[in-house]
Amino acid sequence: MTSRTEPKGESKEKSEIREGQSVELLKALHILTRDGTMNSDSRRKLKQVYHLVSFIEPILKELLKREQPVNIVDVGAGKSYLGFILYDLFLKDATNVKIWAIETRHDLVEKSEKLASQFKFDRMKFINEKISDSNSKSELPKKLDLVLALHACDTATDDAIDFGLSSRAEHIVLVPCCQAEMAEKLKALPSTHAIRELWAHPHHRREFGSHLTNVLRGLKLESSGYKVRVTELVGWEHSMKNELIVASELDNKSYVTEARKRWKSMSEQIPVNTRTSFTTKD
Repeated sequence: MTSRTEPKGESKEKSEIREGQSVELLKALHILTRDGTMNSDSRRKLKQVYHLVSFIEPILKELLKREQPVNIVDVGAGKSYLGFILYDLFLKDATNVKIWAIETRHDLVEKSEKLASQFKFDRMKFINEKISDSNSKSELPKKLDLVLALHACDTATDDAIDFGLSSRAEHIVLVPCCQAEMAEKLKALPSTHAIRELWAHPHHRREFGSHLTNVLRGLKLESSGYKVRVTELVGWEHSMKNELIVASELDNKSYVTEARKRWKSMSEQIPVNTRTSFTTKD
């Protein structure tokens, strides 16, 4: 009986890289070292991005069937790992598609612009701006097809949701991170609240606050006319912050009406005023 030989060194890294992915790009993104290897942190990052890509891929394939312009925006883009990898894998030959990356840190935007120029990713555009200020940018198209937010911290995810809703994006894909706002609001609720024990301890307050925030985010999206799917991005061995929310536009008035009732009811049962709480403005 022969045993399976595990790949070693650079060959192991190549076995973890998707077919068609540029090794030189991964080196430029510092996911691979100059000699083509990965450390545990970069391997985790690549696995996360690839797993997210697997959820985005069906949406992209549908969008790429169109002849008209397709506009994708990555908000809170950071180093634009996701945008670069999507462009490299799917969009190099899709001349009707543009990716816009929005990031507040000027140094990261500058580096990303240089990298896009180096690899001739001409349809990658970068905006050095807060998410909440980006809708006023004249260079952004008014109607977006796909809005992405990977690990946008705390209320930055809510900025991404509002950004996607205001542009009536056809699809919104989110990986929320570090939801601190709700925990502070829960702490201020009366000690007599019927279910206070769910958040009485600081650890439970953080965990419950994070869960409640994402539940309300899902209800807000449903109330705005989106079909929502919530799942796990990557196994718990990688991070406790990997909940994935995929929202796709849906034309169903009764669905929206019912969702608004559920959103209102949930907000009334735990009466905290946060970005995710029910409002008649949405």
